[in-house]
Amino acid sequence: MPRQQQTSGGLSRRQAIRTGAGLAPLAFLANDANGATLQPKATARACIFLHITGGPAQQETFDMKPKATGAARGEFDPIASRVPGIDVCEFMPKTASLTHHLSIIRSMHHDQTFHGGGTHYNLTGRPHQPRTPQPEYYLDSRDAPCIGAVFQQLIGFRAGLPASVHLPFWIQQGNVGRFAGQDAGFLGQRFNPLRVFHVAKTDLPGSLPRTFRLPDAIPVSRLDRRTSLLTSLERGREDLTTPLQWKRQRERAMEILHAGGAWQAFSIKDETPETRQLYGDHKFARSCLVARRLVEAGVKVVQVNWPGHETHFDTHGGHFPDMKNTLLPPMDRAYAALLQDLDQRGLLEDTLVVWSGEFGRTPALNGNKTAGRDHWPWVYTSVLAGGGVRGGRHFGSSDPQAAYPHDDPVHVSRFVATIYHALGCTEETVVHDVQGRPHHVMQQRPLLQIF
Repeated sequence: MPRQQQTSGGLSRRQAIRTGAGLAPLAFLANDANGATLQPKATARACIFLHITGGPAQQETFDMKPKATGAARGEFDPIASRVPGIDVCEFMPKTASLTHHLSIIRSMHHDQTFHGGGTHYNLTGRPHQPRTPQPEYYLDSRDAPCIGAVFQQLIGFRAGLPASVHLPFWIQQGNVGRFAGQDAGFLGQRFNPLRVFHVAKTDLPGSLPRTFRLPDAIPVSRLDRRTSLLTSLERGREDLTTPLQWKRQRERAMEILHAGGAWQAFSIKDETPETRQLYGDHKFARSCLVARRLVEAGVKVVQVNWPGHETHFDTHGGHFPDMKNTLLPPMDRAYAALLQDLDQRGLLEDTLVVWSGEFGRTPALNGNKTAGRDHWPWVYTSVLAGGGVRGGRHFGSSDPQAAYPHDDPVHVSRFVATIYHALGCTEETVVHDVQGRPHHVMQQRPLLQIF
């Protein structure tokens, strides 16, 4: 039997179309816009959030220290970029050619030293409140919502497409322990982003999820007849069957099945060979291409996670060879391809592209047999491009050892508030939890200097 792509809830195609008792309950489909205040003129129509799982080293990416000595300098050399005065790592040559689009924030910081806490902070703008003795923080219904979940509540589905999609896999530890901050948290599961994951190494993004298309044997007209029959059977029994939540889920499922054309955004079969070659076949790269297609089709927030279950930037050992050979080349190619592709299509000016990990790496090397850098949230680098952000510049700086902010420190809560600002939120924008209580989406003032 052919392998099916995993989608939120693990639904099969048969479940998605069966009738009689109604369509299968899709938890991520129901939504209610809450009427929250949005700016009339957002600088960005959409956002692609590239989460560089594991915590990339600032010293070996965008904040190199060639004048430092010892471990802080590292083994790599900087190269000049398209913008005078902005250097990047020698193993990021494609990104170097596109720095005129980038606003590089070299003074990011928070205080969470574990992946779960850093991930939660980076995706929600809120600190995680530990609830168990375990050092890592895993998904919990009491977590703050991720950015995509917030917009799933604010704007909901449009033309059958969700407001938020996550690709291609969880941010997690090994085969268990999905880190906090990746879902709707206290907003409730119905606002979870749509997750389309590709677990096996040979399972590459770029095809339409089977769950969201009808079999050839069932045309839309036949589905409509089944739906009409179901509606007639339910009529007059509202007090006994079909609770409101079920109805909402079924309505969303029908929207999906009727919006088959829009869902072709998940398929890259119509992309030119040149475009596919630009990105390459790495799982992260293919996900970036799908992300471009999704925002082009109208999805508000697409989060692309570096597939950390295969390789990751958590380089406690083998740091320099892994960065040189395994991590930086495919990341550089995919990131640059996405920026170039968006720009050539006229999409970059209103699509905010976020590049960030959950934290950075230590100024010193550890004592492992093959040297590595450990977790370091006290200063790290995040990058914004497009979506109204002024490119060709950097904001803030770290000290000579890349250990702490030197100028203009930017807390991660302010960074996330800046993303919300670009997407049209104000300091008055709120979402509501499952008890109906309001929560402001911004925890700090946005960084307006970069616009």
